[in-house]
Amino acid sequence: MSRNVATYSHLVRESLRQLDAVPGATTSDLPLPLLVTGATGVAGYGALVYLQSRFPGRVFASVQETDLDFPAPDLIYIDLRDYSAVERLFDEHKFQAILDCAGTCALKACQLDPKIAWDLNVEVVRNLARYSRSRGIRLVHLSVDMVFRGREGGGYRDDEPPCPVNVYGQTMAAGEAEVADLDPYAATLRISMPMGVSFNWHAGAIDWIAYRFRANRYASLFYDEVRTPTYVDEMARVFRAFLGNNFSGVLNCGGPRQVSLYQMAQIINWTGGFDPEKLHGMYAEEYCPVPPRVRNCGMDSSKLQEILGFVPFSPWPAQDEFFPTDREWHLRRPPEFQGSTPLMNRVLSFSPRLYADDVDYLADLF
Repeated sequence: MSRNVATYSHLVRESLRQLDAVPGATTSDLPLPLLVTGATGVAGYGALVYLQSRFPGRVFASVQETDLDFPAPDLIYIDLRDYSAVERLFDEHKFQAILDCAGTCALKACQLDPKIAWDLNVEVVRNLARYSRSRGIRLVHLSVDMVFRGREGGGYRDDEPPCPVNVYGQTMAAGEAEVADLDPYAATLRISMPMGVSFNWHAGAIDWIAYRFRANRYASLFYDEVRTPTYVDEMARVFRAFLGNNFSGVLNCGGPRQVSLYQMAQIINWTGGFDPEKLHGMYAEEYCPVPPRVRNCGMDSSKLQEILGFVPFSPWPAQDEFFPTDREWHLRRPPEFQGSTPLMNRVLSFSPRLYADDVDYLADLF
């Protein structure tokens, strides 16, 4: 396999080389053993790699029977929609904590089949929250910024009521409500775009957009859909902190920089060295409204920093030189600049804050 692709074993080795916490943070204890759900998603995969590298044999992942190619160890095949199966699982393994990253974020599929969206984004959460409250298990549940429809300037606060614009956002908001009702001691963290590599190399924003460019296909992204993305390895440290604390309620968990989907594609195009003519920009109103698109749902995550006592997230990307200055920025790539998949992954998938120095930063991964 090409070293341009980071396998699970590569990621574990790299995680062991990283600093255990971002600057200013202390490492928290957390209840073990731990179950991570939704480990096939970008956020869940990044968290699983980090936690398994730190607590081998004590962190398990629930996956579906169709996920036979998932590369991590300590897998449990289960349908989390089945409450009796959840009970049997926890009685057997005596889990003390749950990091719930499960759910489907396939926007069009959710819109066309709301029942599937409800089953995966609400029923699963309900089962986990029912069990965690009844047994005193620590639950950290992930929601998403798309519980908001978006507005000029973004800046949604933690205490603003959800106002979703599509079925995906509606079911994620319903999942938040289930956790609040069933386990008032749980923490719900609203994440934005998790930036990291995916286990199958074509999920998540970076891999999906890069796949389009790599296949010489056009990628059309929105000028006016804006998010607050975060590096998944920094995100994993935040999850660890909340697994080990007693915060309850809902918190925004987004990065400090607002980035549009079009700008994300510009950055991926530039750092990956792809054909700049393959990127097209558009406004959401020009798009067929299935599903309806959010606008600027950037979050104000200042309360998160206050609770943690340190700055949790770097801007994405961390290096300002790779952030677009205008809509034609990617067309002006200097001829001497050599973009590549290794550079793209280095800059966009791993936070430089988690390395001792620039020399050590991803020295061996690719």
